[in-house]
Amino acid sequence: MTLFDDGAAPGADPFAPPPADAPLADRMRPTSLEDYVGQEHLVGPGKILSKVARGEQRQSLILWGPPGVGKTTLALLIARQSGMRFVPYSAVLSGIKEIKKVMAEAEVERARSDARTLVFVDEIHRFNKAQQDAFLPYVERGDVLLIGATTENPSFEVIGALLSRCRALLLEPLTPGDVVRILRAAVDSDRGLGGSIAIEDAVLERIAHAADGDARRALTALETVAALLPDGGEVDAALVDEALQHKLLHYDKSGEEHYNLISALHKSIRNSDQDAALYWLTRMMEAGEDGTYLARRLIRIASEDVGLADPFALRITLDAADAFHRLGYPEGDLALVQAAVYLARAPKSNALYVGLGRARKDVQGTAAEPVPKHLRNASTALMKQAGYGGGYRYAHDDPDATREMSCLPPGLEGRVYFGSKRGKKPENGE
Repeated sequence: MTLFDDGAAPGADPFAPPPADAPLADRMRPTSLEDYVGQEHLVGPGKILSKVARGEQRQSLILWGPPGVGKTTLALLIARQSGMRFVPYSAVLSGIKEIKKVMAEAEVERARSDARTLVFVDEIHRFNKAQQDAFLPYVERGDVLLIGATTENPSFEVIGALLSRCRALLLEPLTPGDVVRILRAAVDSDRGLGGSIAIEDAVLERIAHAADGDARRALTALETVAALLPDGGEVDAALVDEALQHKLLHYDKSGEEHYNLISALHKSIRNSDQDAALYWLTRMMEAGEDGTYLARRLIRIASEDVGLADPFALRITLDAADAFHRLGYPEGDLALVQAAVYLARAPKSNALYVGLGRARKDVQGTAAEPVPKHLRNASTALMKQAGYGGGYRYAHDDPDATREMSCLPPGLEGRVYFGSKRGKKPENGE
């Protein structure tokens, strides 16, 4: 018995109707690309996924996007329209033995009937290198059309050899308008709630905004709302708030969204946008980000982007970090907000950051010359005999020393790292 001994003909519909008690999100899965909502840049006449479904594009795909935007649905729709056999995999549950088995069976079936197999791997980023390597020869020969789904950046999570044989497509979060369309269809469709509840679009928008572009989350919330609704009642905002309880933000403390948000916070402060800085900081705090991490980033910003334009900024951020350490959430959040807004309002200078970079480049890229003898401390008679300290000029008593005595190694004499000195300008024209 193999995967292909089930007697199903090529092109069998992979969309067996879900049972009536299946979750609403499962019952409302679209059955054609025409019914699919969102991702207009990928779906529609002449777009890449439509061509894949028609067999005009045969390259394997990596679908990269946040949860609930329809990655699994797209794979199912492509399989249905193209007539390929559909074999789903979960990277959480499957190992390399199962991968090699299904790949070998797909190869045999291709040779026997010229039928291709669409292998869909959910959470492909969870496969290790050896497991991903197992796909390579079959993807290379075209025995299977591999569609991998991932919420993580494939540049970091999918091995280069497999990524080079696939086309990576970025799926965007659904817009609130997209989600409202999906919810309205679920309310009215016989596959969904069949018109059993009354709900205005304005209330559906409330659910859509809480879902953050995740259709599955939105449909689950709608199903909860319907279950809470008294017979004959109409869904209002209060009932929706009861069902939602608290908005859960899409966030991964070790994933790309973590770095996207901290980048937005840093760049908003650098751009002196106090409102954007407050928004991004609040979003991270509400998502559960470690306040100690946020404090560390604010301390870094104080030196990197404010620097000597306002030296007090560093003290502000250190005090905020100490306050948060003592108080934690929720009492310590205002200290972080105070520091972030102060940094956004403060004058900006990256001269320290640029100067460190120049000095580091010279330290790494030039010879480590000895300290000039006039800068050495002559603590013994032998050192004095060797010339240590000879020619040193005490600047407090000899003001001309600041112009006439060099303190850099001979090979770097005249180099400017910070600001301007002796009438010279640094290379970037600060």
